[in-house]
Amino acid sequence: MTTAHMPDTSSCAQPIHVDVLIVGGGFGGMYAVHKFKQLGLSLQAFEAGSDLGGVWYWNRYPGARVDLPSIDYSYSFSSEIEQEWNWSEQYAGQPELLRYIDFVATRLDLRRHYRFNTRIRRAEWDDVQQLWSLTSEAGDVYQAPFCIMATGPLSIPKQPEFGGLEHFTGRLLHAARWPHEPVDFSGQRVGVVGTGSTGIQIVQEVGRQARELFVFQRTPSFTMPMRNTPLEPAYLAEVKRHYAGIRDVARSSPIGGVRPQSTRAFFSVTLAQRQALLEDAWKHGGLAMLGTFGDLMINEEANEQVADFVRSKIAEVVTDPAIADKLKPRGYPIFARRPCLDTDYYETYNLPHVHLVDCLQTPILSATEGGIRTAAGEFPLDALILATGYDGLTGALLALDVVGRKGCTLREKWQHGPRSHLGIMLAGFPNLFMTTGPNGPAALANIIRMSENDVDWIANAIMHLRAHDLGSMEPTHQTENEWMELVQALARHSLINKAKTWWVGSNIAGKPQGLTQFVGGFAKYREHCAAAAAHGYAGHHLEPRHQPAAAVAA
Repeated sequence: MTTAHMPDTSSCAQPIHVDVLIVGGGFGGMYAVHKFKQLGLSLQAFEAGSDLGGVWYWNRYPGARVDLPSIDYSYSFSSEIEQEWNWSEQYAGQPELLRYIDFVATRLDLRRHYRFNTRIRRAEWDDVQQLWSLTSEAGDVYQAPFCIMATGPLSIPKQPEFGGLEHFTGRLLHAARWPHEPVDFSGQRVGVVGTGSTGIQIVQEVGRQARELFVFQRTPSFTMPMRNTPLEPAYLAEVKRHYAGIRDVARSSPIGGVRPQSTRAFFSVTLAQRQALLEDAWKHGGLAMLGTFGDLMINEEANEQVADFVRSKIAEVVTDPAIADKLKPRGYPIFARRPCLDTDYYETYNLPHVHLVDCLQTPILSATEGGIRTAAGEFPLDALILATGYDGLTGALLALDVVGRKGCTLREKWQHGPRSHLGIMLAGFPNLFMTTGPNGPAALANIIRMSENDVDWIANAIMHLRAHDLGSMEPTHQTENEWMELVQALARHSLINKAKTWWVGSNIAGKPQGLTQFVGGFAKYREHCAAAAAHGYAGHHLEPRHQPAAAVAA
């Protein structure tokens, strides 16, 4: 992999001025750098890590793997990159994803525009100069008329709700901040806290290595077989011939991807037909089941029957009936939490050295010097892995001091929950843009298709301002309110509201709760984006460029 450029950590005497500032080195930030470079604008980008990759830079834990098909989870803006890159598996693992990111970054010469190991702590709008000022933790200041927050929906790890970790003398690992060197668990007693998508991937890998594995589960997740497979050269050649059509299908779909989506209502087919369709989806693997029926997230009875089907599969795999019963998710709709994919996750619990600890029945009290103490007693551990998730959707932006017009902070604006227009712009924060922000499809669609859509929209808006000698733009309060009313109206019908997840903010104590994502589908979202840009951004306040003081005096 190409070595990343290290930043000059000396403090800048004077602010550095460019046209565009970009925060984030994941898929959205990388594409933004390429886009604005192509448009001939000067730019400066920032990444807290030492290289590009976003979530795939940080998440190096055993078993880390994308849950969308590789050919879908990739950039579409460059036909050259599509033709030059070859995926090896249907669902790429983290090392291959990082190689792809390195390939794109090197091919497009993106790294030279980044300052790595640089965390931005403050962003402030200057209404007189019509500039954003970004201040790094080192005290360096950068200024530009436009600022793009490509910080992603999952970048601030959530710490566990129990204490005592400072006393633990074994090896403590957080899935979201995994070491860059391999970790060997051979001969060790290992604990994993958390059984979401990340925890599931870790358990099935570490379960094959550790002398003993203790899985501390509070809320079991629904997970389905991934059925990963190598990609044959003949298939890849077909894909490359038809990439343009594949991308068109993805952009026009509700999920921004190529997974089949049916409009079939669950109860429109017979019981035998429903069973056959579910069996077929289970056999084919991936998230096929989510697309088998069109009303699973609005029809509670249909949803429960699909949940029963998956629970029956758990009982077929796990040999101990008591363990199988504890692994069966109950009390929330299937797919209302992030759907998970696995390879032999349930089979792992048939291994004699793998133990499931039910933290609903016996909650974790604290970490200790030697392990984890629950209401049932202490579990001695040599290593403890925290797969406790993220402060999703808003955590990354609220970790910064973002100050808009008249000193209004983003924390103040979002104190009752995130509000924006399209998940891209905010009233009161001129020329501040987000990619895959809250109030868009966010976690409910292909994040790379969303990133490309958002960056293209932002680029068109900025070029519109420059072409018309305008100094700033922001959505009017009416435009923002109308968008939020639509987001909330659609959300009221979704079963996602019935689960306590990071999708609705319930995993963080004190965080405003509610489904603030656009659930109307990616294709409809793109229509709303196009409508917002039509007629010269009519729903936005456009302000003329301010004249320099010297010019006014003259």
